[in-house]
Amino acid sequence: MKILVVDDEADVQPLFLQRFRKEIRSNEIEFSFAQSGEEALHYLHEKQSEVVLILSDINMPGMSGIELLTHIREDFDTPPPPVVMMITAYGDEENHRQAMEKGANDFLTKPLDFTLLKEKLKTFTEQ
Repeated sequence: MKILVVDDEADVQPLFLQRFRKEIRSNEIEFSFAQSGEEALHYLHEKQSEVVLILSDINMPGMSGIELLTHIREDFDTPPPPVVMMITAYGDEENHRQAMEKGANDFLTKPLDFTLLKEKLKTFTEQ
């Protein structure tokens, strides 16, 4: 399963690579990373067929995760990959509502609970 993680925080990539060491080694999961919504869209236009799931932060400079979600839902005719939105720890209800309206498939709060994330990823792969 190829997952595109979109987050402007530099520590996200090493954290994911460390938490999913076993799954990466056994080729269950492959990660790509984008540090902005714009970078994620560029990646998707080039390699959309590879991406199985997108995990995106909402609060990013430039294009927000909500705007990215809107572009994904509008720009891709073939079934777009599921998009899981990450919201900040304070449980921002407005962002949650907007993302659901725009077609987010699920939500996670930060700091990420990697056990919960792994459970959710299993449900997406079984669909």
